[in-house]
Amino acid sequence: MIQSALASFAKTLSISSSPSYPLTPAQAKTDLLSGLTVALALVPEAVAFAFVAGVNPLVGLYAAFLMGLVTAVFGGRPGMISGATGAIAVVLVSLVADHGVEYLFATVVLMGVLQLLAGVFRLGKFIRLVPHPVMLGFVNGLAIVIFLAQLTQFKVPGTDSYMTGLSLAIMLGLVGLTMAVIHFLPKLTTVLPAPLAGILVTAAVVIAFGIDVPRVGDMATIKGGLPEFHIPAVPMFESPEQFLTVLGIIFPYALIAAAVGLIESLLTLNLVGEIKGERGGVSQECLAQGAANVVTGFFGGMGGCAMIGQSMINVKSGGRTRLAGIAAALFLLLFIVAASPLIEQIPLAALVGVMFMVVIGTFAWNSFTVMRKVPRVDAFVIVLVTVVTVLEDLAVAVVVGVIVSALAYAWQNARRIHAKSYETPEGAKVYQVQGPLFFGSAEGFLELFDPAQDPALVIVDFSDSRVADQSALNAIESLAAKYEAAGKRIQLRHLSRDCHRLLKAAGHLMIDSDDDPDYEIATDYQVRTGVLGAGH
Repeated sequence: MIQSALASFAKTLSISSSPSYPLTPAQAKTDLLSGLTVALALVPEAVAFAFVAGVNPLVGLYAAFLMGLVTAVFGGRPGMISGATGAIAVVLVSLVADHGVEYLFATVVLMGVLQLLAGVFRLGKFIRLVPHPVMLGFVNGLAIVIFLAQLTQFKVPGTDSYMTGLSLAIMLGLVGLTMAVIHFLPKLTTVLPAPLAGILVTAAVVIAFGIDVPRVGDMATIKGGLPEFHIPAVPMFESPEQFLTVLGIIFPYALIAAAVGLIESLLTLNLVGEIKGERGGVSQECLAQGAANVVTGFFGGMGGCAMIGQSMINVKSGGRTRLAGIAAALFLLLFIVAASPLIEQIPLAALVGVMFMVVIGTFAWNSFTVMRKVPRVDAFVIVLVTVVTVLEDLAVAVVVGVIVSALAYAWQNARRIHAKSYETPEGAKVYQVQGPLFFGSAEGFLELFDPAQDPALVIVDFSDSRVADQSALNAIESLAAKYEAAGKRIQLRHLSRDCHRLLKAAGHLMIDSDDDPDYEIATDYQVRTGVLGAGH
């Protein structure tokens, strides 16, 4: 048993860990170059999100390095990229403003613990409840968010005003050059990942001709040392009262950030899985995200989650194994420690061009066609989730989309309940109920019957129906009470095994049998009223 556990853990740590993509020398070269491309794209994103959260740029860069490294090694989907994200930055910005950066670090640690618990209890499996229209809305909304985030790079460095005239034309020209290289290079050669080639070509043009355009160094210096272990300096363990006080401050932020991070990470995991043709890894990804955030909080990072933009860059560049994510994290650390002067010379236009190509590749353009062919409710959900993702955040959008989809499904099923009726030679009336009996259809179920006109014995046949919840039990008891008040009897027939168990547990069945659930004997069950108080 111990050997099996160790073998499973070793398989998890395998750099390849995917039988579909063995780590051959050619794949290793592709993964390393893809990792370099991702690392270059991570720099401005991490710095920008650090500004959003109101912390030093190195806090964002350290988060990108640590999150990327830990999730690359332990994550549920090789090829995914994690780092500091805008979704987490937006959640934590008010905490930093009110209580300072040390509370941020403590919150990130607690956020990671909550995500670890989600992985241990396998809560990530509930991501399968997210309908496909919500996924389409998520992808489209996130593509728009990535696009809008790039517009800040068109501002004059150090100001809030946008470029105009010649400077704007040059910036757009360089962005177009990068996009052209990314689009056309794969048709000529695949020696270099197209995004990396686009960055190198545009950087070479800018440096060779001395073109005055914003560069990475204009955002902030990325020079720093290795991240150091640091216990968050919050007065949490000085007394029980202080512990509860600090916990009361950080727990709401940690809970929201953990939920947002897991939702974005698991949706990205599904998206990358569709591209790579892989499944599973949900609980492992929850554990990896949690461990990464715990480590990040203790090493001075702002926390984060999976990044769909960088994950798409990696996958589209050919990155398939864990080596790509590990390389991206290590290259980023190298930039911080030793290569900051060189990286700071990269024009932002090159990175914007890469992200614009990510937007084009991420947006589900076929959704415009799909919305004309699917039910109107699903088309509405796609648009709703897209809009809410842009205006609010991903977590709110997904929750709203799931709720609307669930309510639409419940309404459609509520309208399906109906019954066929006939009278037996003995004079009893049989109602053959068809459709599920649950909270949405309970009222419609009661409207199927006519206690005043029905004979003395009424049989309700559930062979084509299912009793689902307490509302259904209440409806059955209420119906029985009406017939009882009219001096008539009601019996239930052909209960499925789950319906039989539910009614028996509620105390409604006066006759018990194990035969009827298998439909071997048509046992008729009398109903005991007054159990749930229905009709009183």
